[in-house]
Amino acid sequence: MTIKNCYDELGLDFDAVKERLLSEDRVARYAVKFIDNPDFPDLEAALIAEDWNKAFEAAHTLKGVALNLGFDRLSEIDSELTEILRPRSVSDNNAMIRKFNEVRDEYNRIIKALEIFKNS
Repeated sequence: MTIKNCYDELGLDFDAVKERLLSEDRVARYAVKFIDNPDFPDLEAALIAEDWNKAFEAAHTLKGVALNLGFDRLSEIDSELTEILRPRSVSDNNAMIRKFNEVRDEYNRIIKALEIFKNS
């Protein structure tokens, strides 16, 4: 499997990411590094601890990394979570949980595909 195949299977725009990162090798290298990126685990831990400042920071950083790697759906839904967390407090816990679950599901989908690519 190539990194392009991985992006294609995820329904992502590989060509746009390749244009931004300048080569297929760089896309592959940075995409594989995403597997060990601490932002999602940090986000999850901060939400469990109800540390809204850390949760906001982790969500915001994850959004940017996802955007740079062309993980558009993850960036989009994480952006929505970031806005829920922006006030550094949560007024609608149910909305926050629903949005986090969407982020988690998309994150796991991407990680699973990247693991397959990495191990192929």
